[in-house]
Amino acid sequence: MTILLAYALSDIGKVRETNEDSFVCQPPLFVVADGMGGHVAGEVASRVAADTVSARFAGAGGEEPTALLSEAIIDANDKVYRLAQEDSERAGMGTTLTAAFVAGSVLYWGHVGDSRLYLLRGGVLSQVSEDHSLVGELVRNGSITADEALIHPHRNILTRAVGTGDRVKVDTGSLTLAAGDKVLLCTDGLTNMVTDGEIAAALSRDGDGAALLAQLVARANDAGGLDNITAILVCFEAV
Repeated sequence: MTILLAYALSDIGKVRETNEDSFVCQPPLFVVADGMGGHVAGEVASRVAADTVSARFAGAGGEEPTALLSEAIIDANDKVYRLAQEDSERAGMGTTLTAAFVAGSVLYWGHVGDSRLYLLRGGVLSQVSEDHSLVGELVRNGSITADEALIHPHRNILTRAVGTGDRVKVDTGSLTLAAGDKVLLCTDGLTNMVTDGEIAAALSRDGDGAALLAQLVARANDAGGLDNITAILVCFEAV
């Protein structure tokens, strides 16, 4: 028998004046969103997107999870885009959005942007989602290395986001979880400051999930804390 444990933490970081990240940690649904836009528009975009996905699942009636995730993120895109069109101060606002839903031993996911979904299994960390960013494209086509991407001057340029256009393409997928697996959803405020190796080492330690997340966020802040940092840790444990 297995049990699902989940922990979430969001931190403003050391540079930003506001936290434009939003999250939902309501097992079996998990969402992280990293907003962008002037004034408080990024905060609005991420909150609207996260709340839209949460509301869609709250009212779901047995729909297939992959399709539901895709539909929910498209709904979020429509709402954020419409709000941006209605208010000039919110023009161009948008957000990343990475969501996961657990049904039995299967984790279903939907993703837009450069927040990330990771799987830690047997001490090995794998990035499940694909970064929809300029440097992500450059890494995939072999133009730069993953290490070079961390310091690339255009690393914050997204190639796909929720709310910046009237349509959005959503990546979806699923994976079967096993006892001992850990799943991490996080914004780039963590991954721009902490390497995958450091994340794997931190999450491989024994200890309370909340403490492990706190250590990761502290490491990101120690490295500069240049952005808001949000992370959700989902642990699939044997009992």
